[in-house]
Amino acid sequence: MAGGHERTMKALKEVWRRAENSLCADCGKPDPDWASSTLGVFICLSCSGIHRNIPSISKVKSLKMDHWVDAQVQFLAKHGNAVTKATYEAHIPIYYYQPTYNDCQVLREQWIRAKYERKEFTEPGKQLPYSDGVKEGILWKRGRDNGQFLPRKFLLSEREGCLKYFTKQDAKEPKINVKIDVINATFQPVKIGNPNGLQITYLKDNKTRNIFVYHESGKEVVDWFNAIRSVQFHYLKVAFPIASDNEIKNRLTRNFLKEGYMEKTGPKQREAFKKRWFTLDHRRLMYFKDPLDAFAKGEVFVGSRENGYSVQKGLPSGTQGHFSWHYGLTIVTPDREYLFTCETETDQLDWIAAFASVINQAMTPQEYASKCLDVVSFPS
Repeated sequence: MAGGHERTMKALKEVWRRAENSLCADCGKPDPDWASSTLGVFICLSCSGIHRNIPSISKVKSLKMDHWVDAQVQFLAKHGNAVTKATYEAHIPIYYYQPTYNDCQVLREQWIRAKYERKEFTEPGKQLPYSDGVKEGILWKRGRDNGQFLPRKFLLSEREGCLKYFTKQDAKEPKINVKIDVINATFQPVKIGNPNGLQITYLKDNKTRNIFVYHESGKEVVDWFNAIRSVQFHYLKVAFPIASDNEIKNRLTRNFLKEGYMEKTGPKQREAFKKRWFTLDHRRLMYFKDPLDAFAKGEVFVGSRENGYSVQKGLPSGTQGHFSWHYGLTIVTPDREYLFTCETETDQLDWIAAFASVINQAMTPQEYASKCLDVVSFPS
């Protein structure tokens, strides 16, 4: 019996060591140490918890701690991540967002359920709830002034190329009507305080406007997210007919590079530093008094190194403004220096790395145009 168990474990390790099984089949996290004995995929601990909540589809076991029998190991050997992906990910729409291990729970769970439970990607041309070019429904939206979440009707239209929302179900005119090409959507469960929280941003008069929404159904809010990406994709295909699908895909919704609190001072650099919430959305750095503010208090364009932008650790010698956090950093632009302080050294280094990643990239023609339009800067 002992010899049989050793042979089984040796065979399991051989399958486990295959290159195709070195990343989680669902989120791409390295070194997965769980597997589904019914699907034949190798997955990480976090994704195994989601699989465990779909017992009719997937039975998960630890590769290190659980007992495996020969039949289960043979099943894994016959399948594995490559074979299983070829079935369950055969026809993923180009615009569909495939989450990674850095993404929030609702995105990863609905991705896993879409693949294995609903089998959304196994057949070509399958009608999907986010592929119609139009989506209408209720989302709970946070009020700009009172902070209450109230049900609002939203309408997304590929034909009209816009997203609308209405304050009343029977309202004839929308409260907003936003062109789809200026919209971004990103999941913000922690900031919004809801596991299904979605932040929708758009440009209005070249200023960023935030809308915070959620839906009680994780499937519904992720369907809205992918519907926005679908409409954006088809809009951009018409607007940029010579661009490749992958080029257009990379211009769809994006996560913010970095968010969090820092202290800032005004342009004279003698005022007291004030604690503010900062969002770095590629080349647009915004700050808010509160993370859930509808509009930024100020914005600044972050250009490239070749255009005179840089980030430096620490504050200039002789900085006069009073600050309570002591881990400083300075953003140098052709016009002025922006001074910030962080609460911890880790925050400081993370912000410096985020700014450096932007500054070290060459600017595109579109970003040059954006800079010319950008007239908003940090007030004192």
